[in-house]
Order: sequence, then C-alpha cells, then structure tokens
Amino acid sequence: MNSGAKTSNHPSLVMRIVKNQCFIPLIALLMLIVFNLIADPGFFAITLGSDTAGNSVLSGFLITILDSGSELAILAIGMTLVTAASGGQDISVGATVAIAGSVLLRVLCGKGGGEMQTPLIIAFLVSVLVAMLCGAFNGVLVAFFKIQPMIATLILYTAGRSIAAWVNNNELPIVTDESFSYYGGFIPGVPIPTPFFIAIACIIITVLLLRFTNLRLYTEAVGINQSSSRLNGLNPMLIKILSFVILGVCVAVVGLIKVSRFSTINYSVIAKDIEMDAILAVALGGNALSGGKFNMAASVIGAYVIQFLSTTLYKFNVKSDALPAYKAVVVIILVVISAPKVREWLSGLTKKIMKKGVA
Repeated sequence: MNSGAKTSNHPSLVMRIVKNQCFIPLIALLMLIVFNLIADPGFFAITLGSDTAGNSVLSGFLITILDSGSELAILAIGMTLVTAASGGQDISVGATVAIAGSVLLRVLCGKGGGEMQTPLIIAFLVSVLVAMLCGAFNGVLVAFFKIQPMIATLILYTAGRSIAAWVNNNELPIVTDESFSYYGGFIPGVPIPTPFFIAIACIIITVLLLRFTNLRLYTEAVGINQSSSRLNGLNPMLIKILSFVILGVCVAVVGLIKVSRFSTINYSVIAKDIEMDAILAVALGGNALSGGKFNMAASVIGAYVIQFLSTTLYKFNVKSDALPAYKAVVVIILVVISAPKVREWLSGLTKKIMKKGVA
C-alpha cells in the first residue's frame, strides 16, 4: 500500500516541476551548458588576473555573463511589471538609459567632463527622477490615453537618444575620477564585477516589495481584468503608471552601470537593442506578454539565459550583424516550448512515460 502511494505521488511531483515557470529557462540554461561543455569545456574556465589598476579580478566567459547579464536582469524586473500590468512592453528602455546616463554625467561633472563636481548620490538621484518622469510619460500615454504600450513608447524610442545628446550639447563628457568606474567594473579588493552585486540588491528589494506590499496582487489584478479590478476598488490607471515608473528606476540603475563602465557615454551605442533582450527575458520566463500573472524569478533567470546565449554566440565568432538572427531562432524555439499548449503536451507526455515506467 505504501509503495502504491509512492507510485501515485511520483508522477505528480514530476508534473509540478514541469509546469513550474522556472522549468523552461532552467532547461534552456542546462542545454546551453551542455552544448558548451561538448563544444569547448574551456568556456567555463575562470582565471584570476589583474585589471589596469593592478587589482585582482576574475575573468572568463562566466564572469562576463554575470557582469552583462546583471544589467539585463535589472531591466527584466521592471519590464515584467510593465508587461503584467499593461499587457504590453516598453521598447524605449535603451533610449531612456541614454537619457538617464547623459543626465547623470551632466549633473556629476558639468560640461565637458573632468573631476566630479557634485556628489555621485545627488547626480544619481537626479537621473532616477528623470528616468521616472520618462516612465510616467509612457505610463500616462498607455493608461490615460489608452495607447498601445509599444506605440506609446515608440516616441521615446525614436527621440530618446537625441534628447540624451542634447542634454550634454552633443559632447561626450569623460569622468576622470577613478572611483566612478567602480560601479560598472570592480571595487578594489573585490574580484567579482560590481554590477552583479547591484543586481542582487535590486532583486532583494523587489522580493521585499512583492512580499510585504500588495504590488503583485494589484499588478496581476489589473493585468488579468481591468474592469473587475476597478470594481474591487483599485485604480488601474495608477497601477499601470506605477509599473512604468518602477521600470524607470531600473533604467536609471542600468544607466549608472553603463556610463560607469567607460566613464563616458556614446549616445548612439549605449544600451542599443537592450529592450529586445529584456522583453525576450520576460517571455522566456514563461510570463504571458498579454499581461496578468507573472513570475519574477523566471524573468531574472531568463535574463541570464539570454546573456549566456549571446556570450556563447560571441565565443564561437558569430558575426555581429548575424548575431540577432541566430539569437532570434534559438529564442523562438525556447518561447514556443514555453507556450502553455506545448507545456501541457510535454506534461502529458511526461505523465505517460512515468506511467509506463511504473508499469
């Protein structure tokens, strides 16, 4: 009798694992790991070396994934909330990163760059405020004027980089203070890239917000049924605007990391196409792009999987102009696998296999 109970519980456990939203991004990550182990085990080599300042730092493809993937993970947090609340995506985040980074540099060191003339915390808070205003602008267009999110955010997507250049009179200010480079590089004595710690901090704050506030409940309620949420006393317009504002905060954090990496800014290149990777991270996490329920952990894992894929393609010398095509093919396959119908079929197939194995 006990053996029969174990037999009946075993398939249900497998099905719960398969149905979990984190299952697909984790399987995708496993596939990439296996591929690289077969193609070139050296992909996973991590070495301890020195940077230009003589500090001991870790290097290797895995460190690159942690470093660059952290930017994407931060954006995926905000993009997940926007997607869940509005049923659409913000395609202006790359351009808004340029605006936030440009404002940060302008406040930090004025015209032309040089030594920091303003405390970094003040400059960062100003850039956060500007990015939040950009998010609120997008949110008002979506929530109040009922414009589709992709169309509403197309305005800043088109004009954002020109605005960023205008902020600094089309100049490329350079910050000469070495400490400014710590946020996009390494803190002396710490061999792990600083962006990874910043991403961890953002994830912890998000977890606390979702756990101890009604942010998740309100966001999902508005995304699932806006009319019903209004009847239950919620303000769908406010929730949607709030989601875009939170994404603005995430954008400002990434803007700090981006300009800190090179202590300057290139308006036409900074965060180019990063919005597409952020949207793919949300989709790969199994979150419905039409809004509603979401899984933040799956989105964050999806972000690192996307960066793992990009780094793998770079490792095998895929030309930069062909990189989006390769990435699109792989991501389409992964997204299709994560579709509800396909996942139902996979869970049914798993159930059948388990039953045969038990028999």
